[in-house]
Amino acid sequence: MKIQVQVKPNFKKQSIKEDSDGFLVIRLKSPPVDDKANKELIAISAKKYQASKSQIIILSGTTNKHKVIEINKMRQWN
Repeated sequence: MKIQVQVKPNFKKQSIKEDSDGFLVIRLKSPPVDDKANKELIAISAKKYQASKSQIIILSGTTNKHKVIEINKMRQWN
């Protein structure tokens, strides 16, 4: 599943809201320095979509506030 997100770093509180344009607006505590905001984005997305961090990939926008993330939640067969 691919999701378009707009990241807003340096907020006091984390939050996820849907924009009128269909984007997810994700407010992060971390600054956009040393990949901290991207790591927090992966962590908060994993929590929201009940996936592991390794299942979340930033496809585009690693240095931009507009990003496309992909969530690879594949079921494991017993």
